[in-house]
Amino acid sequence: MGVSVGGEIKDDAETAFDRFEKRFEAKYPKAVQCLQKDREELLAFYDFPAQHWQSLRTTNPIESTFGTIRHRTKRTKGCLSRDGMLQMMFKLGECAQENWRRQRGFNYLGKGITGVQFKDGIEVDTDNQDAA
Repeated sequence: MGVSVGGEIKDDAETAFDRFEKRFEAKYPKAVQCLQKDREELLAFYDFPAQHWQSLRTTNPIESTFGTIRHRTKRTKGCLSRDGMLQMMFKLGECAQENWRRQRGFNYLGKGITGVQFKDGIEVDTDNQDAA
């Protein structure tokens, strides 16, 4: 078993996934097959810093970001020039930006980009693993 962060570790998720498969495979075979196909992707967030999990679990953050812009541009279609539309979209984006929250654990973004490994949301110390 891995180190628990808030009671959540990948091994527990794997066990819960297996229980789900056994319970619902007979009733909903296509749904279970779809989940089985994407199992690795569904559990991939355990390989990222725990501070990012809440953001990674959200559904379609880009959709909510551009919701305001889409709402306004549909209403003004054909009324503005291309430049006018781009200026309006930029201004709407600036206004929407005021309500955005900073990414939790943003200081871990660099580690994720450079390939630092995480297990169950905690940074893996590769120096100690190599020595063991």
